[in-house]
Amino acid sequence: MGYGLPSKQTVNAVDGRLQARSVRMGCRLWTLDGERTVQTTVAAVATVRVREVVDVVTDHVTFTVAPDQMLGTPDGWVHARDATGTVLAGTQARKLCRTRLIIKPGYELGYLIGANCADGTVGKNYVSLVVNDEVFAARFAACLTAATGLPARLEAVTRPSGYLQRDAPGFRVRVVSSYLADLMRQYVGGDAHHMRQRFPRVVLRDRETFEGFLDGYTDGDGFRPKTWSGRLLVSGNAPFLSELARLVGARFTPRASPLASHLVVADSWTSRGTFRTEQHSLQLRESGWAQVHEVRRRTTVNKPYTLYSYRLDPHPGFLVNGHLARQPW
Repeated sequence: MGYGLPSKQTVNAVDGRLQARSVRMGCRLWTLDGERTVQTTVAAVATVRVREVVDVVTDHVTFTVAPDQMLGTPDGWVHARDATGTVLAGTQARKLCRTRLIIKPGYELGYLIGANCADGTVGKNYVSLVVNDEVFAARFAACLTAATGLPARLEAVTRPSGYLQRDAPGFRVRVVSSYLADLMRQYVGGDAHHMRQRFPRVVLRDRETFEGFLDGYTDGDGFRPKTWSGRLLVSGNAPFLSELARLVGARFTPRASPLASHLVVADSWTSRGTFRTEQHSLQLRESGWAQVHEVRRRTTVNKPYTLYSYRLDPHPGFLVNGHLARQPW
């Protein structure tokens, strides 16, 4: 039956979506390498005429390919005609054009995550911090830039204060980046709401990153007492503090809801031997899965379909409307 894509089916090229017939040698296409999207280059284009194609209906979109076209699944590669009921590997096609960040590990990354967990806001495509303390805001901005390379600056703002019954001055750091927003959600388990976020285990990569996390969280939702050496952390998210307490070898007793709980982290925690480094990826997991609900056959009697297939280098796969495909071996 042949393999490939009909002429008007779009593929995800680096410079934007292209119809299959418009792809030429040298074109760069998006593909998946593990959990990350990467680029691959078209080394050759071949065509074949057939009288049957299939429409693959997934959670996100319907796309058209040859019945023999190979599609990526958790169990390996399957022919498109046999894909009903499986899940396909892919990514969100609309996010392919965004800038990907190179995350630098270390103290600044830890501080960024800690401050964000305490006082930050993660929106659909932005990360922001609004606080009263200018020094805290400036430190957050500097760490954000050092860890991600994104420019960040302070803005003087006002916000309503229920305690003062008037608008109070403050400072805001806001960076528009859907990549960073998705990354912050990934670090805390998918939901960045302060009452539902999980402990970001990525900060356990090394002591330097973890110390940065403790300082960032302390500046946001804690303080250093004047009478003893340590930190007092405050949060209504008891499971979050409970996990942190285990890591620093501290005792922790959650308070009854809706009261906020307190965790005492003495500076001597380092001598308890409870901290263990863990290896976690700093980069965003861009891969995902889409359920195939139906595969519909389409035939033509008169004009045959022209299918386009590609030989690619260095990665053999490419994305069709965000779904991973490739030529047969």
